[in-house]
Amino acid sequence: MDPVFDPQVLHGIVRDHLDVPFPDRMEAVVRAVARRYPGHVATGEPWILNNAGGAMGALKVLHASPWEYLILFGSPIGTEGHTGRFRADDYFMILEGEQWAYVPGELTRRVFRPGDLHHLPRGEAGGYRFPDACWALEYARGSIASMLPFGLADTLSSTLDLRTFAATAGTFARLSLRAVGKRLLRRRAEEPAP
Repeated sequence: MDPVFDPQVLHGIVRDHLDVPFPDRMEAVVRAVARRYPGHVATGEPWILNNAGGAMGALKVLHASPWEYLILFGSPIGTEGHTGRFRADDYFMILEGEQWAYVPGELTRRVFRPGDLHHLPRGEAGGYRFPDACWALEYARGSIASMLPFGLADTLSSTLDLRTFAATAGTFARLSLRAVGKRLLRRRAEEPAP
């Protein structure tokens, strides 16, 4: 599948808006992404709690499909946990705060600050921490289905917050169906006339 988003373009948009006061920065970044990728960014989705890999944060889904997602993610109080190991590349672009990260074998942490990009290649896993408030634009490309069990398992096994589970699964399903429908319509329109 041809991806909609380019992680370098998204990273450039984040870097271009670092001078905007936070939290207006998040809204400015979302508006800029929506202008760059018209028709592919859902701006009216609600914030949803998320527990995954032992970490807790909040997310706002901007785009979801079987092959990509784009979200705002973070926490105003900090958190830490496992990154997950997926058949997808994950690009974490810091909007505010710090993310500390490591992979097995690293004896010192890597620190990502506003404007930095933390790329977790497909198949790799590590640990991360927000020592305090941290917010990011997160883009994933690859098998999104391989990521969803990780993103939902803690909700079923620990928090038992079925409302959050339904909101997360429902939002991803609805936006994914919309993305697939758009792709099918675009392909049909591009087919040569008989």
